[in-house]
Amino acid sequence: MKPIIAPSLLSADFGNLHRDCLLLNDSEADWFHIDIMDGLFVPNISFGFPVLKSIQHVATKPMDVHLMIVEPDRYLETFKEYGAWQISVHIEACTHLHRTIQKIKSLGVKAGVAVNPHTSVTLLEDIIGELDLVILMSVNPGFGGQKFIERTYEKTARLKELILKNNASCLIEIDGGVNIQNAPLLLKAGADALVAGNFVFSSSNPLQTITALKSIV
Repeated sequence: MKPIIAPSLLSADFGNLHRDCLLLNDSEADWFHIDIMDGLFVPNISFGFPVLKSIQHVATKPMDVHLMIVEPDRYLETFKEYGAWQISVHIEACTHLHRTIQKIKSLGVKAGVAVNPHTSVTLLEDIIGELDLVILMSVNPGFGGQKFIERTYEKTARLKELILKNNASCLIEIDGGVNIQNAPLLLKAGADALVAGNFVFSSSNPLQTITALKSIV
């Protein structure tokens, strides 16, 4: 099975965002990965609702929305309204994670949980069966272009074991520092989806770079 490729618009050219969205529409990418940052949960601010609404009008592929924000429950309905097909919240930001996941699902949206590099995947055991996606952060969240954390391979394998142990069906998505060298190892460890931002948008030919990632078996 070919990997799911989800280029991150955080690394796109914000001055030419419409152009880069059209590029992804024409590519072999599967999802638009959209990082929402509030400057509180992470030390950076990214897209707000007006920009998300603009992306919604252009994107022809599912919008994979990754919330790096505090109190995500306050905004879930609005993210659904502005095109989110899948919403992932951080386990570190949710006091009542099960309630948040149930709220996402009640909106008819796929629900995911993101896990920071220092957070153990064992904390997901009681919720893993409710999830459509787990995002493993392979860099510290907040900025694109960071160096890949090597322990992510082992963490991916542990998460895959947890999923199988609990007869769960959620996908594993790796976010941060993904490139053509580490992507095969991540897939071998059990990853299903790869977020590639800087590696795609800083390349000389983003379309070919996406195709190369998509062709990994």
